[in-house]
Amino acid sequence: MNDKTSIIDPQLVAQLRDPATGTQLAYDEQQDRILNDDRSESWPVIDGIPRFVSDEHLKSFGDQWNTYEVAHDDEDRATFVAKTGMPLEQMRGLRVLDAGCGGGRYSKICGEAGATVIGADHSRAVDKATQLCSHLADVRFLQADLKQLPLKTESFDFAFSIGVMHHDADTRKVFDAVARLVKPGGRYSVWLYRRNQWWQEAINSSLRGITRRLPAPVLKPFCHLGAILGGTPIINRTLNKIVNFSAHPSYENRVCDTFDWWAPDYQYHHTVAELSIWFREAGFDQLQVLPPEKSGGFYNWAYENNLLIGSGVNVTGIRRAGGDPV
Repeated sequence: MNDKTSIIDPQLVAQLRDPATGTQLAYDEQQDRILNDDRSESWPVIDGIPRFVSDEHLKSFGDQWNTYEVAHDDEDRATFVAKTGMPLEQMRGLRVLDAGCGGGRYSKICGEAGATVIGADHSRAVDKATQLCSHLADVRFLQADLKQLPLKTESFDFAFSIGVMHHDADTRKVFDAVARLVKPGGRYSVWLYRRNQWWQEAINSSLRGITRRLPAPVLKPFCHLGAILGGTPIINRTLNKIVNFSAHPSYENRVCDTFDWWAPDYQYHHTVAELSIWFREAGFDQLQVLPPEKSGGFYNWAYENNLLIGSGVNVTGIRRAGGDPV
């Protein structure tokens, strides 16, 4: 073993499959790489994490999650339960996939609830996730394209994705690829950006046409401005229904969330009906449309009328026995 060899969890290696053929992968200690069965292709292991892709168009997320400290345990638990419909007391012993784990805060919640977790992300955010979950032996990470995860099909009891799939060039392809990893009888929960009113879509899409081309050092001061506005009650209840910026109680979260909206190359918005069709066509039933975390008379009205920029469509379902795509 050479001095540069990473320490990689053998339990993670045992679960890896060739994204193209589905065959078992192996770890070569001398090369510090993951190899396919005929050694015709290999992937590096860096800091103990198999890297099947580079950041590519999702580099902003690697920068984002490695820059900001946004994990808040109590809030993250509440958000996880609200956006997956999965009670934490039912997590123990489950094999769980966090599809698009970002900085790992929901993987951490699952691991602390007793689940065995694999968190996957296309970006360097897995570095932050690994640090955050370093105390959890049954939580492991890999850097990979969610459309081609190097994992066995129908092998997870529960898969979830919160606010991630809509940042790919094709949301539906990501959804279908992750759906294939869920066991018959397993649960799948997905949260995507909601399609707003046409005039909100037009304004924000036009602005994003500019902001997503800005270098991060130029964009970040505008995100700090958004964070200041988001902390001003009168403004954050009015202006951010037109131009999106975060109103989170934490200043750092507001900066991060605002950057998350304006920086990515891709950002697609969807409807409940559209997402529900995807679930059914992927072999899932017992669908539930999950309500938003917040509530209140005006909030509920604005949510139902698709007026809340940055709000989501959120569905969970159970894979049918023999639930192949229709």
